[in-house]
Amino acid sequence: MSESGAEADQLADEHGVIAEATPSPPPPPDLTAAAFFDVDNTLVQGSSLVHFARGLAARNYFTYGDLLRFGYAQAKFQLTGKENSDDVAAGRRKALSFIEGRPTSELATLGEEIYDEIIADKIWQGTRALTQMHLDAGQQVWLVTATPYELAATIASKLGLTGALGTVAESVDGVFTGRLVGDILHGVGKAHAVRSLAIREGLNLRRCTAYSDSFNDVPMLSLVGTAVAINPDAALRNVARDRGWEIRDFRTARKAARIGVPSALALGAAGGALAAVVSRRQSGG
Repeated sequence: MSESGAEADQLADEHGVIAEATPSPPPPPDLTAAAFFDVDNTLVQGSSLVHFARGLAARNYFTYGDLLRFGYAQAKFQLTGKENSDDVAAGRRKALSFIEGRPTSELATLGEEIYDEIIADKIWQGTRALTQMHLDAGQQVWLVTATPYELAATIASKLGLTGALGTVAESVDGVFTGRLVGDILHGVGKAHAVRSLAIREGLNLRRCTAYSDSFNDVPMLSLVGTAVAINPDAALRNVARDRGWEIRDFRTARKAARIGVPSALALGAAGGALAAVVSRRQSGG
């Protein structure tokens, strides 16, 4: 290290003694609160699965015609700002057919490559700031999405989030079978998954916050103490207005409003002192 570099990493106290600068400690864990984020059009612009499909097409995983069909689904999603259960189910089943017979390790590696190549530039920075706000408050932050778990977990890992809940593709001996484990994580399924996670992690759902763009996620949004509509479709916007939920839209050309602290965080601040003296229970998986 150069002399100037060493000086930059050191501090002198009032007696002239040189001491190493220490980074700020991480926030104490807030044990009973968490944030749950949908992915498509909430955190990622458009469909994460279609972005992933673009990367797979570039690697000759399927034909140009297949990519056109994915492109149509993407265009429909971006133009209408909404999705429906039939489209989601069909898209995920199609994706499963592409990975059938391939090693799970291969998909994990491709997910990281395609995230860096395509998805990283599609992250809504406003939503990314919201995830960081919860992390800075010592809370867990989970992605909850119909996207395949491996891709969701990659996005969560790249962003430094706690983890992800996603659609699980069956594998045997490290190879995908082309079948699902359970149902596609969508609609009411997301609410069930969040409730199960809350039980496992000891979370108080009334102190938790959920974010989504889709009316289909009203069950998950209704489950927590604070619901926020991000880039909402028309149906969700109406529900949010009726229920007094906060609405944030990062799609407009207008400068986004300064990010504030959702009420769940404010209400939970009183519990911070207690959380600081309790060791966080480690997740079992």
